[in-house]
Amino acid sequence: MAEFKEYLTVERQYSPKTITAYLNDLTEFADFLAETGKKVSFTDVARFDTHVYMSSLYDKELKTASIARKVSSLRSFYRFLMKTGRVKEDPFEYIQLKQKPRNLPRFFYEKELDTLFVETAGNDKLSIRDNALLETLYSTGMRVSECVGLKVNDIDFELKTMLLHGKGRKDRYVPFGSYCYDSLKRYLIKSRRPLMTKYHKEHEYVFVNHHGDPLTPAGVTYVLEQILKRSSLSSSIHPHELRHTFATHMLSNGADLRTVQELLGHSSLSTTQIYTHVTPEHLKRDYRKFFPRA
Repeated sequence: MAEFKEYLTVERQYSPKTITAYLNDLTEFADFLAETGKKVSFTDVARFDTHVYMSSLYDKELKTASIARKVSSLRSFYRFLMKTGRVKEDPFEYIQLKQKPRNLPRFFYEKELDTLFVETAGNDKLSIRDNALLETLYSTGMRVSECVGLKVNDIDFELKTMLLHGKGRKDRYVPFGSYCYDSLKRYLIKSRRPLMTKYHKEHEYVFVNHHGDPLTPAGVTYVLEQILKRSSLSSSIHPHELRHTFATHMLSNGADLRTVQELLGHSSLSTTQIYTHVTPEHLKRDYRKFFPRA
């Protein structure tokens, strides 16, 4: 297992969190083999064992996503064993996962977003920060991890682009518009620098908390929740919902799927296809446009 950990770290360059998840999945599978009287050696596993293991996972009523992740971890491990000549085949190769129901992603309508932006229209330092954070998340569709990892030098105000450091160390450039441009410029001068100076902080991260320290993912969620509480909206909010909103609004206004895939940083088009749902307004517009008796 130590060699596999080194392989994930050096060759695959996975994050520590991902590596820990992979190793936990392996340990859990080894425990299962021991409990069922099998040899702990992974090289002795046959396809029958994998089917029994899958049955045990479904019996626990785990979420489909959790089961899929465990299978992915084990497939990666057996590909590693095949690559190093320890086994001849992957016993998980022909495992078929049960189809999970596809839930439409939660997103905000434009009027709802306008309500949130109104709540960040103040002139105090934190309101200015909140407005820039909201604009940036919505304007780029970035992940919360990309948001908290964004540094000042990653923003090119002349070209209106940002360099985002995505999952799996995959970097990409994304554009941003004039609203985001104005909000960020105002924030960097009137909020970020004064907060950092007041508390004697020095770092390159763009978004800071009220003490001038870099915002964490939990901090971003908290800020958005506070904006929502001050508004008239009764729903919940999570940074990823702004990513959903960005993708939905792009597609609803005519962007093609490939463009949205690149902007979101998805490695597979199938991941982006969940956003091909359309808003009721778009459905009504197309119905009136294309149905002869509308």
